[in-house]
Amino acid sequence: MKKAADKESYFFRYLPYSLEDEKLGMVCTTAGSIFVPPNTAYPPNKNAHPLVFRNVAEGRTLPEFQLVYISDGRGVFCAEGKSRNVASGSMLLLLPGVKHFYKPLLETGWHEYWVGFIGTFFNGLVNQGILSKERLLFEIGLHEYVLSIFSKIFDEVRSQRPLYQIKVGSLVFSLLAEILSYERRKDHPSYSQQITEKAKYLIETSIDSEIDITSIAQTIGISASRLNEIFKTYTSMTPYQYYIQIKIDKACRLLEQENISIKEAAFKLGFKDQYYFSRLFSQKTGVPPSRWKNLTPGAMGLNEGIIVPNKDTGGGG
Repeated sequence: MKKAADKESYFFRYLPYSLEDEKLGMVCTTAGSIFVPPNTAYPPNKNAHPLVFRNVAEGRTLPEFQLVYISDGRGVFCAEGKSRNVASGSMLLLLPGVKHFYKPLLETGWHEYWVGFIGTFFNGLVNQGILSKERLLFEIGLHEYVLSIFSKIFDEVRSQRPLYQIKVGSLVFSLLAEILSYERRKDHPSYSQQITEKAKYLIETSIDSEIDITSIAQTIGISASRLNEIFKTYTSMTPYQYYIQIKIDKACRLLEQENISIKEAAFKLGFKDQYYFSRLFSQKTGVPPSRWKNLTPGAMGLNEGIIVPNKDTGGGG
């Protein structure tokens, strides 16, 4: 799967928080993304992270929860003395006090996204057995939806607008809901669900170019009309409508970048006609792309990768 956006190829932030934030029961401590090319030492820029989080490749024990999503590449994850292979589409769950290590294979590298969090709400999920050290690796697959949640988390921690912790907490909960719902449905996936998930993946990998529904249907092994029927029954939209939806979602994220013009965004998404792109964007969002750029906090004046000091705690990816 292609990276969600170039601005997320290398980004991390460690976040301060207050007693008021802790009262919410859900506090984000860190978030970030890093692309590790093959034959690269891991983690890159190791000394830029707080000491307790540096030994990710050798072994460490964190004072917090983390979710780590691998969108590309392969590697290894070891926790509680059990080693597991990590493939693209894997989500790692790290629990407080559980020693672990993970790293990409030298020959493949990988692209990882992470978010760290603490709070009484998450402690309660452990106490109830909903989160458990028996289930730390979730092979949920490659999903643009998961990447979009991480992108929203990064946007919030970059801007740190008032009450951003509440918004990030809800997004972390969405990620947890995704992995937990995957556990529930993985043993008995319906035929329609399997077809729909395969189609979604093929559509998502075509987001930057034109789509061929017939070719996608042939790859899956059904007719285009049958694909349309199943997909619409399962998602309430056709494959082409889904393609347009995720294309516009990505356009929104691209336009939030200060250095990306409307013309460049259209080009990156495979639109040959900037004016058609603008009309379609306006139709789907209710505002023209020029206004969207002004409405969103895309200035990004904060320096990415700079640690925000926090005397209480940190995070780590």
